[in-house]
Formats: sequence, structure tokens, C-alpha cells
Amino acid sequence: MGDPNPIPYPNASTSTSPSTTPSSSSAAVPPPPPPPRPQLSLVQPSQKKKHKPIKVLRVFRSVFRSFPIITPACGFPYFPSGFPDGSKISGSSRVTGTLFGCRRGRVTLSLQEDPKCLPMLVVELPVATNVLQKEIGGGMVRIALECEKRGEKDKTKLMEEPVWTMYFNGKNSGYVVKREAEEEDLSIMELLRPVSMGAGVLPGKMGVEGQDDELAYMRAHFQRVVGSKDSETLYMLSPNGDNGPELSIFFVRI
Repeated sequence: MGDPNPIPYPNASTSTSPSTTPSSSSAAVPPPPPPPRPQLSLVQPSQKKKHKPIKVLRVFRSVFRSFPIITPACGFPYFPSGFPDGSKISGSSRVTGTLFGCRRGRVTLSLQEDPKCLPMLVVELPVATNVLQKEIGGGMVRIALECEKRGEKDKTKLMEEPVWTMYFNGKNSGYVVKREAEEEDLSIMELLRPVSMGAGVLPGKMGVEGQDDELAYMRAHFQRVVGSKDSETLYMLSPNGDNGPELSIFFVRI
């Protein structure tokens, strides 16, 4: 007679169970954390004394200041021999301006004393990055940021105003809000620290695919002309110095 209690061969499956335990435990190990962001090396901007503009130049700049307010549909100012050297204009200085943003997202403007300094102004503009790129590629662009005048006793500086109304080539585009530089802004400025002038594309956020997440940027020198306590203008300088500014940004209190 056969053995009424044969050895159950399925027990072999139980012998394999110990081998499956390590694989399940290894799957539970979390992935390594992402590498830390590089430490910021940007420095505080220096406090330079501003020279008071002479009276003739003050009158000349007041004409430019009125362009985006009184005659927004008129032609752009043009300098046939290039913008004058900032060292020859009292009340002006040269700063670094960076426009950046995702292609279909809003543009952010960051102003620095130079690429090695922390931003002294960060504002988000109500215009898409690809739209601004197209307009600059097609000709000169004028952006006017306007806000209301304050009382005589108010000491708020022009660049410290929190909210502006923006006119993009003479058309009301919405509101501009000044904000503190965020971690992402500082990371971009740190990444672009070796760049003095130029344009390009930076990779998007980690783990997000698609070209729409790529970050386009344009960096250039701007001539900062102070007309009065209620008006300043930024003229983007051509690297060749012979074609005049392609982009002008007006800050005005009216």
C-alpha cells in the first residue's frame, strides 16, 4: 500500500518565502534625496551716492518720461549713434537686468547692481514670456510702470512702490507687484552669475517633462537714468553700442 501521508512537495514554496522577504524589504527603501542646491555666493549691493542730474538733462528726461503717459501711440525714441555713455550723463548708472520665465508663464524682471550682487528689485510682469520675446524680436519695446503720487511727507522711494499699472507698448496690460526675491529667483541668479549679457534656455524643474517648463532668460546691461524722485528709466544697451536700446522701461509716479 502507498504511504497514506505522502510528503507534501508544495512545502518547497514555503522554502522560497525567505528569499522573497529581502526583495520586499529592499523595495521599501526610500530613494536617495535630491542633491542640495549650491550655496549662494551673491553679495549685497553697495550703497553708492547718486549724483543730482543737471537742469537741462532733467528737462530732456521729463520729455521721455511723458511718452508712455501722454502719447502712448507715438513712435519710439531712437538714438542713431547708440545710447550715450553713462559716464557722460549725470544722474545715470549701469545695472544688470534679467528677464526670465517659463515660455507660457509670466515674465519676471530682476535688477542687480551687477551679476555678482543680490537683486535690488524683483517684479512680476503681466505678460507671457513668449509674447515679450516675439515683441523684442520684432522691434523696440516700451514698458511703462505707473503708480500714484504720495503725499509730500511720504519718503517711499520710487523703486520701493509695491504695486504698479503696466502699459505694454501703450496698452494697459494689468498690474505689476513688487516682491522679495524667492529661493527660485536666487537660484536662477546664482546660475546666471557668470553671464553678463546674453539669452538662452535653462532646464525646468526636476521631475517635470516638456518644453513648456523650460525657463527662457535674457540678460543685458541697462542704463538707469534718474529724472526725479518720481521718475526713472531703464534703457537696454546693445552689446554693439550702435543700434540704440531695444527695450525701455519707465517707472513713473503720476
